[in-house]
Amino acid sequence: MSTVVAVKTTPAPFEPIDAERLKALGDKGRSDPSAVRTVKVRTVAEGKRFRHLNYVRDLAAHIVDEPPGLLGDDTAPNPTEALLAALGSCVAVGLQANAVARGWTIRAIAVELEGDINITSVWGTGDLSPKPVGLTAIRLKAHLDVDGATDAEIEEVIAHAAAWSPVLGTVKNPVPVEVVRA
Repeated sequence: MSTVVAVKTTPAPFEPIDAERLKALGDKGRSDPSAVRTVKVRTVAEGKRFRHLNYVRDLAAHIVDEPPGLLGDDTAPNPTEALLAALGSCVAVGLQANAVARGWTIRAIAVELEGDINITSVWGTGDLSPKPVGLTAIRLKAHLDVDGATDAEIEEVIAHAAAWSPVLGTVKNPVPVEVVRA
């Protein structure tokens, strides 16, 4: 579900992405639509309650923690919040790429997300009665403030970005997941 909401903030000038490099990337995708890339992350428990270090490429560790109500130290987003952040970032990238591809001048992009989750099972140590595990609903509001587009065109770009978001597609569609002992 997406909603267009006008953003009337005036941040620093929006640094554009290179439209020619975006076109080249799109052309590359069209030339081999079957290309698959494996994305890797390594998660290591830090030993400080529920705080975890997540290693991606050669970047500094991305920290995930729990809030005090879930026995964490509240030093970083929890896993569900990190999932929503990944989803919002992926949709925002799609909005930006599609706005640039259409020649629009971007003033601001923001994506607001919220999700509903029943946490009474406490990771399998609490109430284990039958219930959905994980998020049961996600609401996403896309804010896109651009020059050169009608409201209908903005609605279309939001729907298009949502339809082609890899993270949104992963959340919406069943994905085989294999869990094994290392």
